[in-house]
Amino acid sequence: MRKMSTLLLPLLLLFSARSGFAQSAQTVAAAKKEGGKVNLYTSMETFTADALKKAFEAKTGLQMEYWRGGSTEILDRVLSEHRVGKPQFDVVATTGDHMRLMAKGGAFGKYQSPSFKGFAKDAIDPELGARYRNVLYGVIYDKNQIKPSEAPKTLEDVAKPEYKGKLVMPHPTGHTLTTQWLASLDKIMPKPRAEKFIRDLAAAKPIFAESIVPAAESERFFAALEANLNEFAKSHGELALTIPMACVEARQR
Repeated sequence: MRKMSTLLLPLLLLFSARSGFAQSAQTVAAAKKEGGKVNLYTSMETFTADALKKAFEAKTGLQMEYWRGGSTEILDRVLSEHRVGKPQFDVVATTGDHMRLMAKGGAFGKYQSPSFKGFAKDAIDPELGARYRNVLYGVIYDKNQIKPSEAPKTLEDVAKPEYKGKLVMPHPTGHTLTTQWLASLDKIMPKPRAEKFIRDLAAAKPIFAESIVPAAESERFFAALEANLNEFAKSHGELALTIPMACVEARQR
């Protein structure tokens, strides 16, 4: 399976379409001869990957396994495997900017899915294929510590003095999306305002976490969040606000 295109995600996502299935029968047959297994590297939420796995396996008869990591972890792993000539992945599904870096590094083959015809032209990247979703990041807060009437009303509110030492967010040096978010703030507010917000955010002394916790994990997310907040509280005192990534614009994935 190592020779299969790493841009098969639209195929994986849209394999339930009859036309896509029929036109991809040869690809499926070839995959079965090569072991019948597809390895996916992804940053999508676990429940999404599980649903994709179930649908894909039921439709194709192929086995799908996936490894989930942050976008930067996937970037490092894919390029490292590619450089030593031992790729373990067949498909990669993560943020667009990271995908472009991996494509630039020569890690991907090219696949033109018959399912592309179901996408708007502006949703299809000439190198990466179809954009399959946009993800919106935001701010969450502990309602036991902050009343709804006192919750942040704007992005800039999260850097107010009352939240100093009580913010949690991914570290920009190890989490590329956070760096991109900070660098793109001038697209949603005047540059002087963006620069002031970044200075105020730094002055708020945020507590840095390794990465974004997937908010869409629902009950598992909130259980994990509560556990993480409790752990942080033991060493840092009460926490009021968590920024998985305080972004008010959709990012391409």
